[in-house]
Amino acid sequence: MAFRTEICIIGAGPSGAMTAMRLAKLGIPSILVDKAIFPRDKICGDALSGKVVEVFRKLDPKLVDRFSTHPGQLGSWGVNFVAPNSNNLRVPFKKEFSKEEQAPGFISKRIDFDSFLVDECRKYKQISLIEGVRLDQFNREGDRWLLSEEAGAVEIEARLVIAADGAHSRFARVYGGMKVEPKHYCAGVRTYFKGVGKMDADNFIELHFLKDLLPGYFWIFPLPGGYANVGVGMRSDVVSNGKVNLKKRLQEVIRDYPQLEERFRNAEMVDDIRGFGLPLGSKKRPISGDGFLLIGDAASLIDPFTGEGIGNALYSGYFAAEHARTALLSGDFSGKSLSAYDQQVYDRLWDELKLGRRMQQLLRFPWLFNFVVNKARKNKVLSEMISCMFEDIDLRDHLRKPSFYFKLLFANGSEQQEE
Repeated sequence: MAFRTEICIIGAGPSGAMTAMRLAKLGIPSILVDKAIFPRDKICGDALSGKVVEVFRKLDPKLVDRFSTHPGQLGSWGVNFVAPNSNNLRVPFKKEFSKEEQAPGFISKRIDFDSFLVDECRKYKQISLIEGVRLDQFNREGDRWLLSEEAGAVEIEARLVIAADGAHSRFARVYGGMKVEPKHYCAGVRTYFKGVGKMDADNFIELHFLKDLLPGYFWIFPLPGGYANVGVGMRSDVVSNGKVNLKKRLQEVIRDYPQLEERFRNAEMVDDIRGFGLPLGSKKRPISGDGFLLIGDAASLIDPFTGEGIGNALYSGYFAAEHARTALLSGDFSGKSLSAYDQQVYDRLWDELKLGRRMQQLLRFPWLFNFVVNKARKNKVLSEMISCMFEDIDLRDHLRKPSFYFKLLFANGSEQQEE
């Protein structure tokens, strides 16, 4: 089968689905192709930050309402950071919240979340969804692309390719120059448990920065039905240099840390321990070129500290649709013109990604991270800054002010509470 289109999106995960829906809202048709047939699972931490909620609202305010009633989601109200010294910092996503309100964040298995988005895509006549096709042959012919699967059963001709096919995107590697850089890549494993003890009443997600995992962390994210997503993540160069077996390390952490062993004593592991990779946004990379845009994990936009990737993926997809429209209107699909997309993505995300990198580097010094958590328990500025990494608050104005850093390091707890 042969198709001809102006815009082809490779990958129907969160970023690809968002791009297709935003284009449809603008009245622009696209072909959305995925190698899988939905519903399909994706190995992930399953946490959906406030950025997800904000981009949903930008696209369609009712989208948040529809997802909040989906049986596959659980509303989450904050994050609990546990330092190497076992002190914890409980940070709500909103300063003051009521569980009578709509949750500012969610946790949802990717099989449920991604299927929800694909089902939303099916509602738009402008989106032609093709499932079960792996596009892996890419040829640039003049100002157009010829895309096909190896068997050649499906061919798509397009003027603009938007690569949304994840951390292992072949298109991003071949045409975008993306490569795995261990210092800017994270290795993770996750499994599902049922019956973990002492789960947070407000469904706060938990990040445990244990000495045996630095610079990385152990996580527990609550899920509907009494389940939990449990995993560990470490930077890939540390895993390689230390010859760390993350699957074994996950089991050792649960067994060897008394506070965790007690909580997992009567819990049941209900899935295999599965591995995945996270391309971190800890360095700027070109994410566009002649006739193409990279979005989501294909653009390496995951926060280096929190591992937050879905919100950034949705933002990149939303922006990609805007720049695709500009290219269509102008007829200019050159790399020079499309580089405006890079600028918008990094204008929105780079300060947070850079801050995430600094926080990640802080993890090399457990005593210093302990100090920061202890300080944040008393220091309102620092507590709110950490909250901002999960809630969609624009950090740029704060980060540019020297007074922010002065308060961060030197203000005492009582002064902060009086502001």
